[in-house]
Amino acid sequence: MVTINLKKIIRDVPDFPKKGIIFKDITPLLRDAKAFRETVDRISKKFKNKKIDVVVSIESRGFIFGSAIAYKLGASFVPVRKKGKLPFLTHRVSYELEYGIDTLEIHQDAIKEGENVLIVDDLLATGGTAKAVAQLVEKLKGKVAGIAFLIELGFLNGKKKIEEYPVYTIIKY
Repeated sequence: MVTINLKKIIRDVPDFPKKGIIFKDITPLLRDAKAFRETVDRISKKFKNKKIDVVVSIESRGFIFGSAIAYKLGASFVPVRKKGKLPFLTHRVSYELEYGIDTLEIHQDAIKEGENVLIVDDLLATGGTAKAVAQLVEKLKGKVAGIAFLIELGFLNGKKKIEEYPVYTIIKY
């Protein structure tokens, strides 16, 4: 199988969302059907033998990959959203960002006890978001079978915060 150099397709946008940040823009990858398919296929292949019951993804770019991966794995899809965005009873977790605190929520009935869960997001930076989502999964008595990302910003050491889980990333910076 010939693989596409996905790293070449991702666009760097300097000084976004603030000065000094180099934003990794995945929209060119999403626009490229072959690159998008390869991204979904590579993550799905990595977890196809893990008996994934549920794919949990994080608002908002995580939804793009997570739903496609859930479909490919024959798993259900569960969104994790920012506080106040889900319509039913929720569990929530707050976590620290480099510039404040954020809160994520999941529906209380989203995961059944013992289900194998794959957490999917587009980017691993500091690891705080992924760790918070893993805590939500475990609060619902799900088993985190893995956490997958398209991109890892290795210089931020986010993998260290989630090192107790199997972590898979396609692209590392």
